Amino acid sequence: MTDPRDPGPGAARPENRPTPGLGFDSAYLGSPPWDIGAPQPAIAELAEGGAFGKRVLDAGCGTGEHALLAAERDCEAVGIDASPRAIDLARGKAAVRGVAVRFLVWDALELGSLGEQFDTVIDSGLFHVFDDPSRACYVDGLRQITVPGGNVLLLCFSDRVPGDFGPRRVRRAELEVSFAEGWRVDSIEEVAMSVTFAPGHIPAWLAVMTRVVGAAQA
Repeated sequence: MTDPRDPGPGAARPENRPTPGLGFDSAYLGSPPWDIGAPQPAIAELAEGGAFGKRVLDAGCGTGEHALLAAERDCEAVGIDASPRAIDLARGKAAVRGVAVRFLVWDALELGSLGEQFDTVIDSGLFHVFDDPSRACYVDGLRQITVPGGNVLLLCFSDRVPGDFGPRRVRRAELEVSFAEGWRVDSIEEVAMSVTFAPGHIPAWLAVMTRVVGAAQA
């Protein structure tokens, strides 16, 4: 069986390298508001509809529910997160459930360094944590690791979330602009993102993008 701590082919660095996202590590001492102990319903619905390809990356996987969902659907699944504590919890879930998933401590701004290609990338609650320069770097990394014809399934806070608590709000146009080069935006829908605090859900965007190259971008 593959060692879940093995970074896999083409990996450019040890998995325990410090990463910029370690500020989230302390959140996993308790129950983070985004960790509902199950896949997000909007992502699970896409999976049920056949949106997952054979090789799936869960970027910013937290405790691993979406990577585990992919593996349970017979996909080859990898989950990455900058939080070592989250990855330890994800590995524990995989062991208890008897599911084979490779979980790695990894910086999502260095996706290209994974040296791997994926048919589907799941982003549930990661895109909205980045500032503008980091966002551009992240999307560039997605371009590098998503195979032509592969897809990105992205769930993020929308600009309809009231107040200013939590991550930045994302406008629909920001998604369209971020994925204008090298992608076809298939859909952007208003959905609910489940959270652990009242009222239990917040307004979100669910975006599906397909990786295209050359003339297919037109």
